[in-house]
Amino acid sequence: MGNDALSGEVDLSHVDYPAVQQSPEFQKLRRTHRSFVFPVLAVCLAWYFVYVLLASYAHDFMSTRVFGSINVAMLLGLAQVVTTFAVTMWYVRFAGKHFDPQAERIRDEIETGVFAERSAAAASGEGVTR
Repeated sequence: MGNDALSGEVDLSHVDYPAVQQSPEFQKLRRTHRSFVFPVLAVCLAWYFVYVLLASYAHDFMSTRVFGSINVAMLLGLAQVVTTFAVTMWYVRFAGKHFDPQAERIRDEIETGVFAERSAAAASGEGVTR
């Protein structure tokens, strides 16, 4: 899996982390992550604030009995918990499909030295057409 610990034999002292952060692969990973996380976060926060505002200002609506002693507030509160679990499962599935493979490729390039070689070639102008 993508979270396997590095072996003690891998020397990462040569890694230019700012160059890794500037690489197109890493930038793509960040874009993919942000394009998923920020919209989902915005929707979840809006849903949470709607619940809080309803609980604060719409007492009559929230105390409406649905069945037995269960009211709208209890159902919406339970929906908050269900939403949290659903978003967590969605994130884990999305990350496993999109983030982890990209991150693993970047990590493999760093550990094997391919990234450093490619960075050095780009810095020296090799393979770059001007």
